Amino acid sequence: MSFTADRLILFGATGDLAQRMLLPSLCALHGEGLLPADLRIVGTARSDLDDAGYRAFAREALEKYLPMDRRHGMDRFLERLFYQPLDATTLEGYKALARKTDREGKGLAIFLSTAPSLFEPTIAGLAHAGLTEGDVRIGLEKPLGTDLGSSLEINDAVAAAFAEERIFRIDHYLGKETVQNLLALRFANILFEPIWNANYIDHVQITVAETVGLESRVAYYDDSGALRDMVQNHMLQLLALVCMEPPTSFEATAVRDEKVKVLRALRKVEAAETVTGQYRAGAIGGQAVTGYDEELRKDSDTETFVAVKAHVDNWRWKGVPFYLRTGKRLPERATEIVVQFRCIPFSIFGERGATTKPNRLVIGIQPRENVRLELMAKVPGLDRDGIRLRRVPLDITMPDAFSGAQRRIAYERLLLDLVEGDQTLFVRRDEVEAQWEWIDAIRRVWAEAGRTPRPYTAGSWGPSAAIALAERDGVSWHDD
Repeated sequence: MSFTADRLILFGATGDLAQRMLLPSLCALHGEGLLPADLRIVGTARSDLDDAGYRAFAREALEKYLPMDRRHGMDRFLERLFYQPLDATTLEGYKALARKTDREGKGLAIFLSTAPSLFEPTIAGLAHAGLTEGDVRIGLEKPLGTDLGSSLEINDAVAAAFAEERIFRIDHYLGKETVQNLLALRFANILFEPIWNANYIDHVQITVAETVGLESRVAYYDDSGALRDMVQNHMLQLLALVCMEPPTSFEATAVRDEKVKVLRALRKVEAAETVTGQYRAGAIGGQAVTGYDEELRKDSDTETFVAVKAHVDNWRWKGVPFYLRTGKRLPERATEIVVQFRCIPFSIFGERGATTKPNRLVIGIQPRENVRLELMAKVPGLDRDGIRLRRVPLDITMPDAFSGAQRRIAYERLLLDLVEGDQTLFVRRDEVEAQWEWIDAIRRVWAEAGRTPRPYTAGSWGPSAAIALAERDGVSWHDD
């Protein structure tokens, strides 16, 4: 739908996401003149605030979470903000929200940053107030359900009021520059695409490691766990970008068509191909931390760590294992993709005492944004005692390579695309449902096997069984 919205409604406008990400992102975009000049932003939540109260709330959030050098025009940005209290579960109040939005036929974008249980009544309320008619699109913050069944219910409720081309399902990882650079790395360089297949790649590792524990997500996380919180969305989207065939264009339908083919090609995982864990008391960065059960204040079978050996059964990736792992209270915060190439078929240097190691491509997504290609090179010297070879890195650190570029919050790109109507970095319904089918199958395998999480010490890289999962294939996790 080709229109630029000049009205934006933020549901959950006083929540943590709004304070940390949404308001700072919008203010930063305003400061660079990237928002439509007449864009009116209406926040809504249960909190009993008026316009002035919400602007004061927003100012406090911006001063806390937006760097000083990105607060250009903050006072003018605050003038764009309006607020309407609303109980999303009842129809009362939605017409007042419509009046506050002051739409008058203008293009409207709606962002739902609320619990999924509120999606259906919110859609009903929007329809009741006429806010689903005409030029309107809606953005949905995850989680989109807890399994395939609940995801279908949510998607059906949204689809009752919005066509698929007006629905923007958000995975904020897709807004990260390094994730987008993965597409450029693959499809803008002839160096990689000819060898991006099972003939040359031995295996791929994807790691999403967190040092934090539950923080403020106690209730949500214990009902979810690492598999549904991280693997179902972020990690499977990264996997799809690594594995997808070249799309016919960098256009939303073409890109998403190729991603969903990968997700549908995922092989059903067996019990022996997964490991689950739950952290116990330990130390992170030299500081003692409590165990999951102590933070939760009760016993729980929820996994805080999961490792999976996955396969994509298609022509390009037949026989290539994909090792996925994610967990809380791990030694460092890191999200990275490691592409391990195969060994050379024959070394001419063996008779001279030199050993070779296979090439490796490491794509750092956070906190270090970098691309590192590890190649073999000769160590300088006269070689009287034999040739020495060593793996050396060709390192592209994004902030250094693009020193003049502004480092952005992932939501800046996503919010701007929502306002302007570009769906390329958003997740389509069939993608979400293919992801849930695979995840639900893993959970059934766990249930049938009576799987419970293995304990691991906070500050370690998870249960020892996760190391064995890879080492059985002669693979070591990339931890350096």
